[in-house]
Amino acid sequence: MNHMSPQMTVCTNLPFEIAESPLWDDRRSLLWFVDINNHAIHSYDPKSGVLNRYQMPALVGSIGLSEDERLVAALKTGIHLFDPATGELEFIVNPEVDRPGNQLNDGKVGPDGCFWVGSMDENSMNISGALYRVTASGEVTLVKDGIFISNGLAWSPDGKIMYHSDGLSSTVKAFDFDVATGTISNERDFFTFDHEEFGWPDGATMDVHGNYWSAGIFRGKINQVSPEGKLLRSLQMPVLATTMPCLGGDDVPTLFVTSLASDVDDVRQEGALLSCEIDVAGVPSYRFSVADLTLS
Repeated sequence: MNHMSPQMTVCTNLPFEIAESPLWDDRRSLLWFVDINNHAIHSYDPKSGVLNRYQMPALVGSIGLSEDERLVAALKTGIHLFDPATGELEFIVNPEVDRPGNQLNDGKVGPDGCFWVGSMDENSMNISGALYRVTASGEVTLVKDGIFISNGLAWSPDGKIMYHSDGLSSTVKAFDFDVATGTISNERDFFTFDHEEFGWPDGATMDVHGNYWSAGIFRGKINQVSPEGKLLRSLQMPVLATTMPCLGGDDVPTLFVTSLASDVDDVRQEGALLSCEIDVAGVPSYRFSVADLTLS
């Protein structure tokens, strides 16, 4: 296993409270991410350095790309479709109307074209979170319950394995994934991190070789784990509160990393967006299937 400290570039001097959910948009050559507590979605153009901000009406936990160039967004008020071109926000469904003390957290579009999104207690006190599968027509399936902080979603390049973690544990779970039905089975332990050295597993992404990349929050790590469950390398970031990696870029594979604001040795570290060139490409982001969208 390799320990490395790559030379990271700070993409923007704008500080963030909780930067999260970075994803690469290969059609627009942009990186999208959210700033949860500041109720904002951002786009970043690596070539020009231009950062755009889109203000949301509530906490925004995660986002995904859609087939029609909109974004699917998990807000405190539910799942919405957001059009960056017009600013229009279209409500789909709130999967947690019966859990007002929760907020939606980590989410990604899966190989089945649905938005997979988890939740957590908004004060991080209770084990009241869950994992849901949401269609564009508003159909909600409760996939897992009794979660502390739902996190770590990613899929193998062939879409046959789903990964997921819970903030209460340092173990990432793997599941068999049926793309046709959007169902999971055969839950098993994939990898357990020594959180004292490698941090607690937070957000994650996947490379083209099937390696799972996990943010080791509060230790400033980005950890790469092989499909067989072997820790290949651990990258040390210049910030400690890493939240999620993303593998993107057009001509040159690029690692993007988000982080949240934290106090380190009585010194404030603001949340940041970082990047560096990397030696492996990521799996292109899946897109939310809106072909049969019919909203009442």
